[in-house]
Amino acid sequence: MDFKKFLPWIIVAVILFAGYSWVKGINNTAVTLNQDIEESWGNVQTSYQRRNDLIGNLVNTVKGAADFEKSTLTAVIEARAKATQTTVDPANITPEQLEAFNKAQSGVSSSLSRLLVTVEQYPDLKANQNFLKLQDELASTENQILTARTRFNETVKPYNTHIKTFPNSMFAGMFGFQEKAYFNAVEGAEKPVEVKF
Repeated sequence: MDFKKFLPWIIVAVILFAGYSWVKGINNTAVTLNQDIEESWGNVQTSYQRRNDLIGNLVNTVKGAADFEKSTLTAVIEARAKATQTTVDPANITPEQLEAFNKAQSGVSSSLSRLLVTVEQYPDLKANQNFLKLQDELASTENQILTARTRFNETVKPYNTHIKTFPNSMFAGMFGFQEKAYFNAVEGAEKPVEVKF
């Protein structure tokens, strides 16, 4: 048997197998990193859902104060409803989707802040143990949201780096992998907070 006769075929087979393994590795790594992003996005949503649940309990507690400003409660309820209607597809997170989500969640934060400031005028409500507990839980949840958003961005970075570096970038688009958006600060967050006494 003449080994030299089969050598070109063996070389071609080795090159094809190496190329297949290399491209498969690009795809499988992108799939794994994308799954990490989807898991991380789920954690972000869970944190926001916890806040929405706490807001419902907080609103019910505050409603008990007979002369509490109804417009403030209404603003919180409407902001919460709008935030729950804004959805993001974790498989196709775009900057526009994240901006809309961020804006809706910012509306909740803003109306919630107004509610908590208004509560200062109601000593009975400030002394209410249920209210104080809910206020503490909300503060803790805001920290969880910040952590979840930070971890989401940390998960997006290796994915984006993987699909945008050469030569992976040649194949990522063919396999349907697109760059993912990061959470950015809410518009106007760079401005100093105005403090009034």
